[in-house]
Amino acid sequence: MNRLVTIFVAGFIALMLLSSTIFVVDQRRFAIVFALGQVKEVIAQPGLHFKLPPPFQNVIYLDKRILTLDTPDADRFITAEKKNILVDAFMKWRIEDPRLYYVSFGGDESRARDRMSQIIKAALNDEITKRTVREVISGERAAVMAAVQAKVVAEAKEIGVSIVDVRLKRVDYIEQINNSVYERMRAERVRVANELRSTGAAESEQIRADADRQRTVIIAEAFRDAEKVKGDGDAKASAIYADAFGKNPEFARYYRSLEAYRASFKDRSDVLVVDPSSEFFKYLKQPAASGR
Repeated sequence: MNRLVTIFVAGFIALMLLSSTIFVVDQRRFAIVFALGQVKEVIAQPGLHFKLPPPFQNVIYLDKRILTLDTPDADRFITAEKKNILVDAFMKWRIEDPRLYYVSFGGDESRARDRMSQIIKAALNDEITKRTVREVISGERAAVMAAVQAKVVAEAKEIGVSIVDVRLKRVDYIEQINNSVYERMRAERVRVANELRSTGAAESEQIRADADRQRTVIIAEAFRDAEKVKGDGDAKASAIYADAFGKNPEFARYYRSLEAYRASFKDRSDVLVVDPSSEFFKYLKQPAASGR
């Protein structure tokens, strides 16, 4: 019975020793094999691997996926104009050299994040202090990101990290400056609106003046044409009258007398002091008298 127990214990110990020599590397992780505290091997290929049992050899794992460094709060920087702005940036990174990364941070990801946060803040500060607010916000935003990424890539390589991308999520004034900026923007918009109103009023007056000038010209030309037509008509009428009166002078005298009577007796209140036997009343007398 004691022999069976001994065999069972020996088998169990052997199984434990065997299991401690086998480890699996996931495709999402690096494996670093240590021998008595020294890095012996870095394994990047996934699969089943073997090592010596502890304490002769140990294994730690590092994430090989793309990670994100994104601080919850924006950081304050000073521009070339000595104005404070808030910049919110994020960075995509991954472990490129697991051995160097482990030597730099002992495999502690939080220490690595703190170090890279310092690196990106220093790079942002170097670039923002050389530019104005307008350049950082819109004019040279792409150039700022490119310069920051170049600096961060160079420094991150020294700690075994590869930088995939650096982006500025938000660039804004601090709260104390926002109100003055909005007031300047509003004043600028008001100025532009007033300029547009003034320009519109000037153009409106110009259009009205041009319309009045065209109206005056059109009326003058119409009056000229009307007078011309009227003159032509009067000339033709005079020619017709002259021709008709030339054929019958007596009728002409009679017609002119009727026109004179019509003009003289137009109003019943008119009073004429004229000799009844005068030539003016020739055609108002009896036909017999007019025939003498």
